[in-house]
Amino acid sequence: MLEIAGLSPDEEAVYGLLVASGRASVSDLADRAGLTAPRTGEVLHALTTKGLASPTDSSPHLYMAAAPDAALLPRIRRSADALDIARREAARLMDSYRETMRRRDAGRLLEVITGAEALRHCLRQLQKGAQDEMLWFCKAQYVAMPSGSNRDEFDALARGVRYRVLYEKAFFDADDAVSNVMAGVRAGEIARAVPHLPLRLAVVDRSVAVFPLVSGGPHGSPEEPTTALVRDSNLLAALIALFERYWEDAVPLDIDDTGRLSDDGPHPPDVLSPTDRRLLSLLVAGVSDKTIASQMQLSRRTVQRRIQSLMERSDAATRMQLAWHAARHGWL
Repeated sequence: MLEIAGLSPDEEAVYGLLVASGRASVSDLADRAGLTAPRTGEVLHALTTKGLASPTDSSPHLYMAAAPDAALLPRIRRSADALDIARREAARLMDSYRETMRRRDAGRLLEVITGAEALRHCLRQLQKGAQDEMLWFCKAQYVAMPSGSNRDEFDALARGVRYRVLYEKAFFDADDAVSNVMAGVRAGEIARAVPHLPLRLAVVDRSVAVFPLVSGGPHGSPEEPTTALVRDSNLLAALIALFERYWEDAVPLDIDDTGRLSDDGPHPPDVLSPTDRRLLSLLVAGVSDKTIASQMQLSRRTVQRRIQSLMERSDAATRMQLAWHAARHGWL
């Protein structure tokens, strides 16, 4: 039982006899432990070296045990610390082993998930383990999670996980879809909208992605959707790049002053969205398209597209005319 403290079975037996008797001779300990006298002497020498026993000055020599709390417990603590270090090193080596095997075995890169319940469980577990960021493509007509049922998102947002979610236009046709998106935005979700999304997608901390392998949902196989979970690979990098590409051209969604979901879309002729108003103020100030894109976290192409749209709305042929129109109509 005391192997963790570095004691052999014989040393443990002799030490226990010393603790129980207070003092004992070599011959007495040999008889009681069932050892030979020479072997008992070796054991006592080892215990003395380890600070667990010491000889007296009497003749013949007697031995007495050191107090367990002073001599034994520190050894146990050191052994426990060493065990923790060894356990961490073993875990590191296991991670390295898995990484090596993953690169040699495609089956470790991609895992197939079959069925809506299995997919739902997978998405919940991934969100519970998320530490930094979740990326989502939310298409219309759910497969595993109805709109408003993803409560794990709110828990993750509360602990600081960033959610960037892209919704396709048809998503908002479902009952309560708008109110559910508003609840997410109020909780901290960064939402944008696009006319259409190519697939369903969830990416966790840029290290794991979940996406469909075959059609699922109302127009596919609602009972048995087949989904893939892919880890660090070129495929994962491509999926993240796909998300970022759609994100650049998407329309931001936010809660406006009336408490409704605003898409920065069509506005009255002489009223600009907050995004366009900020963009126009930077443009009038002489800031370059590249710097505007950087400050507003938009792509340069998106900035130019919005400027062109403002010019069309104001019938301006040049950016100078756009600035004049903005001043005259109170756009700034």
